[in-house]
Amino acid sequence: MGQTTSATGNSSAGSTRYRHPNLAPHELRPTISDPQTLGAFLVNQQQDYTAEIPDECLGLVFQSLGAGDRKQCSLVCRRWLAVEGQNRHRLALNASNEVAIHLPALFNRFDSVTKLALRCDRKSVSVNDDALTLISLRWQNLTRLKLRGCREICDQGMLALAQNCKSLRKFSCGSCVFGAKGMNALLDYCSLLEELSVKRLRGINDGSTAEPIGPGIAASSLKSITLKELYNGQCFGPLIIGSKNLKTLKILRCLGDWDRLLENITGRKNCLTEIHLERLQVSDVGLMAITKCPDLEILHLVKAPDCSNYGISAIAEACMCLRRLHIDGWRTNRIGDEGLISIAKHSVNLVELVLIGVNPTSVSLMTMASNCQKLERLALCGSETIGDPEISCIAAKCMALKKLCIKGCRVTNSGIEAFALGCPNLVKIKVKKCKGVTSEVADWLRARRVSLAVNLDAVEIEHEVIDASTSDGGAQDKGVEFLPMISGAMSSGIVNVDGPSASNGGRSSNKSRFSLFAARIFAACAFRRLSNSGGGLNDIL
Repeated sequence: MGQTTSATGNSSAGSTRYRHPNLAPHELRPTISDPQTLGAFLVNQQQDYTAEIPDECLGLVFQSLGAGDRKQCSLVCRRWLAVEGQNRHRLALNASNEVAIHLPALFNRFDSVTKLALRCDRKSVSVNDDALTLISLRWQNLTRLKLRGCREICDQGMLALAQNCKSLRKFSCGSCVFGAKGMNALLDYCSLLEELSVKRLRGINDGSTAEPIGPGIAASSLKSITLKELYNGQCFGPLIIGSKNLKTLKILRCLGDWDRLLENITGRKNCLTEIHLERLQVSDVGLMAITKCPDLEILHLVKAPDCSNYGISAIAEACMCLRRLHIDGWRTNRIGDEGLISIAKHSVNLVELVLIGVNPTSVSLMTMASNCQKLERLALCGSETIGDPEISCIAAKCMALKKLCIKGCRVTNSGIEAFALGCPNLVKIKVKKCKGVTSEVADWLRARRVSLAVNLDAVEIEHEVIDASTSDGGAQDKGVEFLPMISGAMSSGIVNVDGPSASNGGRSSNKSRFSLFAARIFAACAFRRLSNSGGGLNDIL
């Protein structure tokens, strides 16, 4: 009754309620009995209304879509296929050797690629120097290149890449086998290079005889250097020292002594604002060298058992611009109240503090809460001294706090109840692996602070061992972030992948050095390896 029947026979109520004749005239198909009129109507229905849209505008539409939607759009018609390919600037390829025969077709379709990722799994043979040379010749406007598992690419291929793609700004490689010559070629030709990330580069595992890397002409433009899981990462010393505009330095899980190199790096005038040191053989000597970075804003010190309150206090006193600090003390109890009180007194601009495996008391937390009035993000994980009094102190004193994470601490419902009135700017609280906190207090807190996001992990796993250090994601522009850490150097493949071959007698001294270092840095496993501490930084804050 009173309903309009569609041409498809659907007569359900409201089928045309939201249809407007001026917006969708083709949906309201009238009943046409004349064959000629019906034929003309059907021809009109097949008209491509996108034909009047210029290719440039259509390309902008495609660029705003996700990868899946773009693939679907490219199947609509030949024009859309061509426009989508011409406006695709980012491309990720399976870099197995079989892709080489498809490269000409890829070049024809995607002729505007500026960001390329080549990934090959361990069981496949990767593309070789010839394929990389062909890629560099056809996509000379590359600004970003990522190589993962490309074990067939050698120094010659890197030389061709550097000579042909001089506009590279970001280069990242992992599990590759080219050596110092290939890396130096990149630094000698790519004068615009700003970010360099090197992980598990096997070609430089030559101990003391390794060829130094850098600085090259790229040293004047480099702003970020990341070294991960390298056996002989110290050979990058000339590059780091020569990069006068370097702002971010991340050294993660690299073997060898880094104190002397840190002294050489900071021995000159520098503009470093972000430093990440993770699972390194570094002591207070290296931390004292960091005090010569007056512009330092972000510091991650993760699982460095030789560092103590002395080095942390020296950094706090010298680096007055410190804004984000992450400390993973690995439960060695070498960093505690003394270092945290020094941070509280001198780092008044601190907005983010993450403490893992550190055992502060109410004395240092009271000083921190009173002096660091700008503190917005706080994470306390795997601490044996954090209880209800300390949490109540945070609730009463940290007025600017917006995000709080408590994990693996001796906190009960009483401590969480303090946030019903405390921390007026708090928008998110996350409680995990705290056995004294129940789901009832979470519901109670949500009822009293409707705008507060309460995330409670009520399921406790008593004997779970959690590795909560920061990883190579580090502190990114989008905020604080913890990424899962590889559990131990032996299981992570640092030794087997990057270590010297047992058949090479010339590397025996390096193997012994590693043995001493491994025995030293992993002795803290006897302290229960950070039980009940935090996971990924995204999970924490």
